[in-house]
Amino acid sequence: MAAALILDVLKNLTLTFATLFPIINPLGVSPIFLDLTRAYPDAIRRLLARKIALYGFLLLGGSLAIGSAVLAFFGISLPIVQIAGGLILANAGWKMLNQESGQSSDGPATGSLESALRHAFYPLTLPLTVGPGCISVTVAFGAHIRQQSTEAHIDYIPAFLGALAGMALVSIALLLCYRHAARVAGFLGPSGTNIVVRLSAFLLLAMGVQIIWNGFSSSLTPLLNHAGAA
Repeated sequence: MAAALILDVLKNLTLTFATLFPIINPLGVSPIFLDLTRAYPDAIRRLLARKIALYGFLLLGGSLAIGSAVLAFFGISLPIVQIAGGLILANAGWKMLNQESGQSSDGPATGSLESALRHAFYPLTLPLTVGPGCISVTVAFGAHIRQQSTEAHIDYIPAFLGALAGMALVSIALLLCYRHAARVAGFLGPSGTNIVVRLSAFLLLAMGVQIIWNGFSSSLTPLLNHAGAA
C-alpha cells in the first residue's frame, strides 16, 4: 500500500514537472526578466527572483487546488482566461520588440525596493513567468486528478502532493535561472544578450497569439459543431 502511494506521488511529480517546465521555460524567460529589471541592483534582483518563485508556486498550487471552482463561481471559462492572458502576453512581447536597445519596455522608472515589490507579482510573475497557458494546464490537471480519484475510488491526496512537489521543483529551477540571469548575460555580452532578448520577445508575442487562438478555437468549435448539426 505504501509503495503504491509513493509510486503515485512520483508519477504525478514527474508528470507535473515535465508538463510545466517547458511551458514556463525558465532558461528562455530569464533574459526577459533581466531586461525588465535592469534598473535594480543585484541584491534587489535576487530578492525579486525569490518572490517570483514563491508567487509562481502559490499561483500554480492555487490553480491546481481551487482553480476550476473559482472560475465556475465567477462564471468564467478557461477559453476566456486564455484569451485575456494571451492578450497581456502578446502586448508585453510587442512592447519589448519595439523598445530601443538598452531600455526596459515595462520596467519601473526607479530601482527602489518599493518599486521592485510593486512589480514582483504583476507583470513579472503574472503573466511573464506563470502565464495563462500554465494556469489553464494546471486547472485542467487538478480537475483530472479529482475526477480520476472519484472514478477509481481512491484518495487524491498523494496525487495532489506529487503535483505540488513537481511545481516546487519547477519553482526552484525558476529561482536558479532568474538568480543567475546576470551571469548568463555577462557570458553572452551586450550584443548576444540583445539578440536573445529580441528572440525571446518574439517568442513571447507568438505564445500570446497562440494562446489567444487556442481560446478562440475552444470557444468557437462547439458553436460551429452545433450549427453544423442543426
